[in-house]
Amino acid sequence: MPSKTLKTTAAAAVLALGLLASQPAYADDDTSGKQAFTFGVIGDIPYGDAEIAKFPARIQDINADESLKFVTHVGDIKNGSSVCSDEYFATIRTQFDTFEHPLVFTPGDNEWVDCHRTNNGAYNPLERLDKLREVFFNEPGKSLGATMPVKTQENLGLPENVRFEQNRVAFSVLNVQGSNNSLQPWTGLGETTATPEQVAEVEHRTDAVLAQIRETFADAGRRNSRAVVLMAQADMFDPSLLTAATANPEIMSGFREIVAAIVEETNTFDAPVYLINGDSHVFAENQPLAAGSPWLEIYGQVAADDLQRITVDGSANATNYVRFTVAGNKADGGDVLSWEKVPFSS
Repeated sequence: MPSKTLKTTAAAAVLALGLLASQPAYADDDTSGKQAFTFGVIGDIPYGDAEIAKFPARIQDINADESLKFVTHVGDIKNGSSVCSDEYFATIRTQFDTFEHPLVFTPGDNEWVDCHRTNNGAYNPLERLDKLREVFFNEPGKSLGATMPVKTQENLGLPENVRFEQNRVAFSVLNVQGSNNSLQPWTGLGETTATPEQVAEVEHRTDAVLAQIRETFADAGRRNSRAVVLMAQADMFDPSLLTAATANPEIMSGFREIVAAIVEETNTFDAPVYLINGDSHVFAENQPLAAGSPWLEIYGQVAADDLQRITVDGSANATNYVRFTVAGNKADGGDVLSWEKVPFSS
């Protein structure tokens, strides 16, 4: 399906926080960089025993799509009511290693933020985040599956935050979480408000995310990139939360700075911007910050009409992957990116 054509504005020099200055440069395109390519996105999979059993076959379906340049899993490798054990993480890592394409993974809230729940094992979520980084990000700067070099925030303690460029399209994968970006209380541990260590982690991670967003757009402007693609687990515009968020915008407070940065950068970037997320489990394609959107009042923002958001199916709906096609170098504007759902074989 075609993507929405986005308006152009004068490209502006954007302010980077300077936290990533010591990182290596983007991975350069290979010799096929002038050609069109595709990439796949999945999220919120596998959920529950039946889907866990099917997951190896799902991976093989994706492997069979030889056109894919890389694959991204936008988080939630388990459901929200199962144990966040070391053994489970190891099992999923073993399955991730069978991807024959480069795999970029960003953690979801089910595998660390919500692990305080009794039925998840009553873990300290920050300990689980450390474990995820140990298991899935033990080689910072490299993708899982087949190796693809990426620029990482390892120096900030966030090896999961990565950037790369392919055929003049800038990709930025960010650790942004459901559960109000991890500000909901750890009730399984007896907490009724966010703890100081919890707040400190959210502040540090949010600062890193803001830095990466700004660096992504700054580099895209310098490189004359044809589009920016942001990916994250959290659905910051979850339609199931709209009524509650309208009544009480504070339930979305953990996303406010991130949304503000996306609005600012989108409105000053002279090319399309796409946000790909999981979390809410139902495929959607829309402009969540277009003029008239109720999310503008919730976040206190001006419109960003040209932000295109795509939510991938998840949980019981995860019967497909989304294949995105990036057109060849001669294409620009709304012709750069298109997408379609590809059903799994079983």
